[in-house]
Amino acid sequence: MKKLRIILLFSLIVFIYVFYITSNNIYKTKYNINETTITGYINNIKITDTKTEIELIGKEKVLVNYYDTNLNLKLGDYIKIEGTFKIPSINTNFNLFNYNKYLKSKNIYYTFKADKITKIKDNDKLKYKIKNKIIDRINKIDNNYLYTFILGDNNYIEDDVKLSYRNNGISHLFSVSGMHITYLSTFILFILKKVFKNKYVINILIFSFLIFYMFLTNFTPSVIRATFLFILLSINKLFNLKINPLICILLILDVMLLINPYYIYNIGFVLSFLVSISLIIFGKITNNYKNYFIKIFMISLISFLISIPIMINNNNEINLLSPLINVIFVPFISIIIFPLSLLTFFIPLLNPLLNIFISIEENLIMILNNINRFNIILKEINILFSVFYYILIIFVIRKLMNRKYKYLLLILITLLIHNNINYLNKKIFITTIDVGQGDSLLIEFPHNKNVLIDTGGIINYDNKNTYSLGINTIIPYLKSRGIKKLDYLILSHGDYDHMGEAINLVNNFKIEKVIFNCGEFNELEKDLIKVLDKKKIPYYYCIKELNIDNNKLYFLQTKDYGNENDDSSVIYTELNNYKFLFMGDAGIDVENDLIEKYNLQDIDVLKVGHHGSKTSSSKEFINEVNPKYSIISVGKNNRYGHPNDNVLDNLEDSKIYRTDQYGSIMFKIKNNRLKIEICNPQRGVI
Repeated sequence: MKKLRIILLFSLIVFIYVFYITSNNIYKTKYNINETTITGYINNIKITDTKTEIELIGKEKVLVNYYDTNLNLKLGDYIKIEGTFKIPSINTNFNLFNYNKYLKSKNIYYTFKADKITKIKDNDKLKYKIKNKIIDRINKIDNNYLYTFILGDNNYIEDDVKLSYRNNGISHLFSVSGMHITYLSTFILFILKKVFKNKYVINILIFSFLIFYMFLTNFTPSVIRATFLFILLSINKLFNLKINPLICILLILDVMLLINPYYIYNIGFVLSFLVSISLIIFGKITNNYKNYFIKIFMISLISFLISIPIMINNNNEINLLSPLINVIFVPFISIIIFPLSLLTFFIPLLNPLLNIFISIEENLIMILNNINRFNIILKEINILFSVFYYILIIFVIRKLMNRKYKYLLLILITLLIHNNINYLNKKIFITTIDVGQGDSLLIEFPHNKNVLIDTGGIINYDNKNTYSLGINTIIPYLKSRGIKKLDYLILSHGDYDHMGEAINLVNNFKIEKVIFNCGEFNELEKDLIKVLDKKKIPYYYCIKELNIDNNKLYFLQTKDYGNENDDSSVIYTELNNYKFLFMGDAGIDVENDLIEKYNLQDIDVLKVGHHGSKTSSSKEFINEVNPKYSIISVGKNNRYGHPNDNVLDNLEDSKIYRTDQYGSIMFKIKNNRLKIEICNPQRGVI
């Protein structure tokens, strides 16, 4: 007990250190960001349809992006790269994935955009030669699951299948972790005992193999944790040291965090340790059961409960049937597919048999994925609610130790309340979502009424790669806000940067009604209407107002100007006496008509027209509406030169918020007070 207290105190000190390092963004780099040439060994390489991604080991690890796929390169090759260093991007929308933190968790501080790659010499390192041989053999066998179970790389599994694994809570089965290390160690141990009699020799050999296996799997945190825990527990048993397993795993945790404090941003690292520590602490529950399937269920249940707060803030969605689904898939993967994958690597003739079982497994998981009635969306939670969750979870698990299963209802009730928490909301939130060079604005009304104005289009990076804003930005953000449906999707007009993601959104998210602007439908709008008709989603156009729980949205522009921008819907609303005006892409002619027709003085928040283009926001119009705050939704370094300098001059008496500088911008209205928050942490919260 004394040793455990000491290690717990040490762990507390380590966590204080980690908090200090990460909150102050402290890290050491050996590169100068102005360097244009780097050299090093290829540690990992990934080729997609549009680019080659190389993890280079030079002075330190660097992630290299090269927009060409015709490269004759292998692991361990020593190369020279000419190009430009870049600082990895942070999330510019609230609650979403932070690429910068993720790379830091892998000890990568810079990315490098390559213009030219030159091979200096072929690989001459034994470890890379072995890994290249393994890759060549897997390619020859042609089974993507061998990459997963032998090299710990699940990038070769189809995206829709991986998504179904995540939705059903079994992704951990396809990331090499403790279970796989245990089975692998057992298999190797069985073989070694047939050859060697000395237990010390056997352990040295198996330790050596597992350390090399960490290299094969690119030192993923879960494999490091599982490997060193196996080693420490084996030494503990070998020398009869009688050290508490909890001390062993905490020691591994502390050492890993001291080596790289940014591991704390890696969800695999967090879940791996959190679940492992919990299973050690509450091992009595699972050890009480002799039935294999009940034992798996209890292990899955504890793992599920412990991971809930982490999954809420990373996926914003959990499957209540996950523990039961694991009872089916854990034995299927661990007893059949994983061992068969290892055997297939050595005996390729088994590949057809492996494919049969993989097909059964994939079809079953896709069927379960389509029955998503037990998937619930949960709003992002802060540290206070996370603590509450863990207090409740630990209380319930302790009750399970005495087989008092009725207490599970407390977790279920809490999750169901959380799932419907937005119905209790009395605030109003207006968020400009950062969609690059485009528009998208979310209004959250009290009692779970939600309106999205525009969807943005598709970001095009260097004319090489496309990225779905609907799938990767808007839908995850909606889920992080606890939003399960949109009451209205309003499309200000038919330009791609305003409605390019509408079909993706309609196909992947529940939308009650769609509102179009006035004027003729263009081809993009007609394509969307076909999808709406197929899904029987009602749509309307050229309306004058919407009434949402006594909050009215007025559509001020109903004239047909004969061009897409000027035909934009212009929306005015008063929310708790604060005036908002959203201009779409309407130009100066529309502005002049609005001034003549309406009294639009002293607007509190203006969504500036046409991304700050010189075709909008005339001096006369800005003087008339006199905005206190102005939002410009605009892409960073866009080719149009938006926002225009003259427009910025016209808005000089207004506080300007640009998405290219501040990221997402949120206006909160509560008790007749307006509060503004920006996403970009480098500029802070206002």
